[in-house]
Amino acid sequence: MNVSPVPASDWPDWADPPTESVEVQDVSSSDIDGSGEHRRHVVLTPASTIKPRPVRWIWDGRIAKGTLALIAGPEGLGKSTLAYWMTARITRGELPGEYQGQPKSVLVCASEDSWEHTIVPRLIAADADLDRVYRVEVKTADEFTVGLSLPRDLKAVERHAVEKDAAMLVLDPLMSRLGDELDTYRDGDVRKALEPLVAIADRTGMAIVGLIHHNKSGSTDPLQLVMASKAFTAVARSVHSVIRDPDDDTDTRRLFGTPKNNLGRGELPTLSFTIAGCAIPTDEGDAHVGRLVWGDDVAGSIGDAMRRGAEDSGDRSATAEAAEWLTEYLLTQGGRDSSAEIKKAGKKVGHAEHSLKKARARLGLKVERKGYPGETYWYDDAVGTQSEHPPRGEFLTVLTVPTEDQSDQSEQSEQHRDTTVPTDHADTP
Repeated sequence: MNVSPVPASDWPDWADPPTESVEVQDVSSSDIDGSGEHRRHVVLTPASTIKPRPVRWIWDGRIAKGTLALIAGPEGLGKSTLAYWMTARITRGELPGEYQGQPKSVLVCASEDSWEHTIVPRLIAADADLDRVYRVEVKTADEFTVGLSLPRDLKAVERHAVEKDAAMLVLDPLMSRLGDELDTYRDGDVRKALEPLVAIADRTGMAIVGLIHHNKSGSTDPLQLVMASKAFTAVARSVHSVIRDPDDDTDTRRLFGTPKNNLGRGELPTLSFTIAGCAIPTDEGDAHVGRLVWGDDVAGSIGDAMRRGAEDSGDRSATAEAAEWLTEYLLTQGGRDSSAEIKKAGKKVGHAEHSLKKARARLGLKVERKGYPGETYWYDDAVGTQSEHPPRGEFLTVLTVPTEDQSDQSEQSEQHRDTTVPTDHADTP
């Protein structure tokens, strides 16, 4: 234990100096706990000795060297296919950024997909240099293969990354790589795994890309949608999202955007892509996998697209509910009623007029304008004019058998009412 006196002349100006010298004890943390197992000490480094460096990018403007990046999104939308496209471009020196023209290696730790059936065929479809892609596994002393565990296996990962000149490590999925003793929903536990991981990324210059799913919260904030602890998005320097394109009626186009980019521009364009089928020949026949195909950039941010998608989803739900109600309603009316009465009845049970119009189009109902001043009717040919359901009470009429003279007058009157009127006098359906 070191003991040194502090003379009154060295006491800070803002404090009253002691009447006598004070002894300051320099005690290390290992001296406090007495264990000696993990010797720790506090280090102070003057900022003047730290040289500033520019940010270097493995993917220009999106993923920086020596950082943790997340690719988040719902399951099954192509996050892994996108990661293997990046892998292929790095191994060919084709990814715009620091290593363009300089092929580099990539380490891949994937636990959900089969290397033989899925990952290697995807890499071939993306035209990767397979000699530069390395599967990361951990073997026990008994030669059992187990999953990579963070932070336990980080020293070995760092050593191999340097040996193989790796520019990127892919963790698919990231959450599965945290040690069993760590809770992925506790910030402190997540940081215990991720902060040493980020330190290794910084020392090696290797970018680490972790794939992670979206939660079921229904939020339209891309960062709030990332599963588990908020420490994942806090520690990552960039977060990227893959979602369905809400404006694509075919439901095949995906959007890729960057809602968080601490080291670069925040207004990066939102990219679109599709997954095309690809047959990879093998010794046992073709293996069918997906291949990423980029499309045009999309206006607006990924957050804008999410909010638009949520609105469209709500609108589709309202239309579906209106269609179900409209089908039942027309059954009670013999398959036909005036649009005014339909809208009035629908409003009573909470259906907006625009939802009813969309429901009418979805059901393929026909529109007819009759009489003067041009009342509009919606009807369903499949139901016909007769229905097994009686009309509602307020539309019930008493049927009488007309005399011969009344029948003739009724026919003439009906013919007059069926006369078509000009459409500019008609009610809008």
